[in-house]
Amino acid sequence: MTADAYSPTTSAATWPAPTPSRPVEATVAVPGSKSLTNRELVLAALADGPSLLSAPLHSDDSARMIEALRALGVTVDEVPGDSPFGPDLEITPPAGFAGNTTVDCGQAGTVMRFVAPIAGLAVGDVHVTAHPTALHRPMGAMIQALREVGADIDDAGTWSLPFDVRGHGHVRGGEVTIDASQSSQFVSGLLLAAARFDVGLRLLHEGERLPSLPHIEMTVEALARRGVHVEHPHPHEWLVPAGPIRGKDIAIEPDLSNAAPFLAAAVLTGGTVSVPGWPAHSTQPGALLLDILPVMGARAHRRGGALTVSAGERIVGVDLDLSAASELTPTLFALAAFADSPTSFHGIGHIRGHETDRISALIENLRALGGEAEELEDGIRIIPRELHGGPWRAHHDHRIATAGAVIGLRVPGVEIDDIGTTAKTMPEFPRLWADMLA
Repeated sequence: MTADAYSPTTSAATWPAPTPSRPVEATVAVPGSKSLTNRELVLAALADGPSLLSAPLHSDDSARMIEALRALGVTVDEVPGDSPFGPDLEITPPAGFAGNTTVDCGQAGTVMRFVAPIAGLAVGDVHVTAHPTALHRPMGAMIQALREVGADIDDAGTWSLPFDVRGHGHVRGGEVTIDASQSSQFVSGLLLAAARFDVGLRLLHEGERLPSLPHIEMTVEALARRGVHVEHPHPHEWLVPAGPIRGKDIAIEPDLSNAAPFLAAAVLTGGTVSVPGWPAHSTQPGALLLDILPVMGARAHRRGGALTVSAGERIVGVDLDLSAASELTPTLFALAAFADSPTSFHGIGHIRGHETDRISALIENLRALGGEAEELEDGIRIIPRELHGGPWRAHHDHRIATAGAVIGLRVPGVEIDDIGTTAKTMPEFPRLWADMLA
């Protein structure tokens, strides 16, 4: 899939969210993890030899990453594989990263935060830009950190995209302190490239919070698989020695967060849904669904390599800290709209800076359907109310779109203005949703 296969500006007909007449009983295989795919693409590009990624995600975000790496001189070839969702990827790193090029990040936060450090290793200028709807996404902390480790960046004083990286073929590295409160991707982006810095990296986080810790653990684990040992002497400190990154063949796990709407369908319709290939251990935030869904009243167990979720007697209102799994908020918000009491989610203030302000978008959409929710300083509160059909605005955000689909399972007449935005991380969503309900 090319990055042009989906654009946030693409016009799309309104999508009526299906409301099934009976409980859902289905097995749903989901495509590969976006977070793992894009991390492994970056590490393969930085490695000392070729790598093969099996069952990677093919979506707008991964296509943007592939095109960004190709612009920097990396060879990425599609080769036959066993995944029903697309070919495997063979990555050959360049002898040196090429400059005098443009990287278009689209709406992909991982591309803008992970590729900027690599651009410093290029020889020549790299212009880094994004889709107009993504230029607001936080980048100031990353720009400042890269400057402190020796990268030459011209942002015209905006501390945001677009900007130019004046690549000199190397980045010094050393010690840097960063406030990653707005995105854990700042930490991951620096860690991924740190072994290629002249003297490695000592990275310190300062700030009130550090969201999405599992994603940082995912980065550290991915580096370890390729021979880079990251020391973590303090919860907010990482040490990465300079050295080689091994080329390696890697199998990509299914995207556990993208499985969330399908598992929620079991809970809302009184049915059962299984997702095969669920790993016994995973650093993906979606792995926490095995713990979170039972707290909300569902039954969940992993057996035979699959996670199976069944509806309980009711959906339970909860008070949860979702700082480790904030990307699950839209799906859990949709479940909470049908709970037996109010629900509060905390530790998610940073999702205001995602593809859209997710907290405002969820509240606005639910109120348009007759529901009630309110914004908290660092979260959101949902008060269950009788809902009716009506428009649901995706706001160019894949997870807002799928949350509308989940609401539509219980509320006839929910119409999502752009289901095509799910192509950002799961182009197959409309088909998989229809197959599940069939």
